[in-house]
Amino acid sequence: MYRIILSGGGTGGHIYPAVAVAEALRRRLGDEVEILFVGAEGKMEMEKVPALGYRIVGLPVAGLQRRLDWRNLLVPFKALRSLRLARRTIREFGADAVAGFGGYASGPVLRAAQRMGIPTLIQEQNSYAGLTNKLLARRARTICVAYEGMERFFPQEKIVMTGNPLRGRFSREGTDRREALAHFGFEPGVPTVLLVGGSLGTRTLNEVMKEWIPRQGGTAPVQVIWQTGKYYEAEMRAFLEAHPTARIWQGAFIDRMDYAYAAADLVVSRSGACTVSELCLAAKPTLFVPSPNVAEDHQTKNARALSDRGAALLVPDAEAVGRVMDEAVALAGEPERLAELSRRIGELAISDSAERIVGEILRLLGEKGRPVRE
Repeated sequence: MYRIILSGGGTGGHIYPAVAVAEALRRRLGDEVEILFVGAEGKMEMEKVPALGYRIVGLPVAGLQRRLDWRNLLVPFKALRSLRLARRTIREFGADAVAGFGGYASGPVLRAAQRMGIPTLIQEQNSYAGLTNKLLARRARTICVAYEGMERFFPQEKIVMTGNPLRGRFSREGTDRREALAHFGFEPGVPTVLLVGGSLGTRTLNEVMKEWIPRQGGTAPVQVIWQTGKYYEAEMRAFLEAHPTARIWQGAFIDRMDYAYAAADLVVSRSGACTVSELCLAAKPTLFVPSPNVAEDHQTKNARALSDRGAALLVPDAEAVGRVMDEAVALAGEPERLAELSRRIGELAISDSAERIVGEILRLLGEKGRPVRE
């Protein structure tokens, strides 16, 4: 029996890559592997991971607030308690290897494992490395990345290009476009733009639509799949009712993202790491509007890693309202340019990321003297 700890959390961008690797480990090893997740108490992983059938231990670790806040005084004490609990968890579980997927939740358990001589692997989703991963890199055995040029942050000899592991299927084939268009009440022959703001929603992208819709005279020049997010659903639904416009589908969530990607000629989106990886796999021409409200402005760096190679377009958040949809409509009418963007972004896709990371974990087990049967 091989015992593997996977750690990371705080956001879906850290949790779901870890879950994708857990699923790949089970496919590869079946009943020969036992998996334990370690997260942060009170964070979303404590609910999401058990719902997917995995056991999780929560640590009292907390991150520093970016503003003056009395809770920052408690951070060192929580870190020490988390280290002690992490050591106990590793020892009681009998971990053979520990893999971290970013976020401060992974810090204590990987640090404890490194001090105990247990091999560790870290996976960095973004083109600009997070603080936790940078601190852990020196004693990690392997560092899995999704972007080139990561030797700026990590020892080059430890870096392995794996891409970002994703759950579900994202591909440029397999979903019928006519069926997808019909799902949204659309018709073939009219270009379709997918504007997606994530599960909670994105104020900027919703404001983009609020500015653009009144200028359309009741009928949009393109079909638009407008995902508002749950925070903004009521407000945006009321707005659309007050400004009825044909060819617009609007909803808080998109339950069939495979249909949304199949229907879309062009995507307007934020540029979180997993979103970028999905769009590469789907080979979708994309106009990125990076969120400025993230650590180290990493979404801009993610988007620029593609735009600098001609694989996507980038509009700064501050310029989005009044610009994005006009550019999207113009681009949707240029099939040759869309085809070139699709080709270039598709060239960056890595479809077997989870399996590559599993391979690296198994290599660490072999180095520890626990070779895995093929």
